[in-house]
Amino acid sequence: MEDILNKIYQLLTVYGIKVLAAIAIFVIGRWVAKGVRKLVERVMSKSKVDSTLISFTANLVYIALLAFIVVAALGQLGIQTTSFIAILGAAGLAIGLALQGSLSNFAAGFLLIIFRPFKVGDLIEGAGVFGVVEAIQIFTTQLKTADNKTVIVPNARLTDDNIVNWTVKGTRRVDLVMGIGYEDDIDKARSIMADIIAADSRVLKDPAPQIAVSELGDSSVNFVVRPWTRVEDYWAVYFDLTEKIKKAFDANGVSIPFPQRDVHVYQHSEGE
Repeated sequence: MEDILNKIYQLLTVYGIKVLAAIAIFVIGRWVAKGVRKLVERVMSKSKVDSTLISFTANLVYIALLAFIVVAALGQLGIQTTSFIAILGAAGLAIGLALQGSLSNFAAGFLLIIFRPFKVGDLIEGAGVFGVVEAIQIFTTQLKTADNKTVIVPNARLTDDNIVNWTVKGTRRVDLVMGIGYEDDIDKARSIMADIIAADSRVLKDPAPQIAVSELGDSSVNFVVRPWTRVEDYWAVYFDLTEKIKKAFDANGVSIPFPQRDVHVYQHSEGE
């Protein structure tokens, strides 16, 4: 019995300090990791970084520190951690290769959140989609199209393509093309369109609207009509001006030509 107690005492003497040191490393290290996570969250919050990215980055830092602490604690116990680290590295490489597409979307999402080429609520065009941004997430961006469809776009596709932000400037130019007949009065038509544009309160005074003859077409004299409006009023102004100009032309005897084709039918007698 005395031999057994001696052996237990020797084991406690040899390994007890190591176990206590390992526990201390783990407890203190975990406390430090939590502190670093809070520090990262505080710094990123002051920089007005997106909340999704703050949470993800803080947790990623915490997990990485925790893994380092566990390895250090195991090393303190005398456990060989070289093979353990090699296994983790191989597993990480395999996971990275398997999730290559997801990682590229994550990197793209990180860039979108950091550099902010657009924000939630902006009207954008990118990756072949035109719509309002509803959510910017780590891997995807959610857009709502004009016909109320929800489109989920991988972030990598957005960053690999041109992004057109229609909202960021606050205003947008309405581009209309109006044609009149060659026999109609150009000055009269211009005056009619100018009056209609001036009467619309949604049209901005600065920049000033542009009305100019742009082309002498095959059957019409074409005007470009370019008023400016707020982004949210674009389509309403576009449709209203088109309708009002057409009605005003009709009321004032200004014609709007359209392509016509004359068909001539020749009859031949049987003897010919």
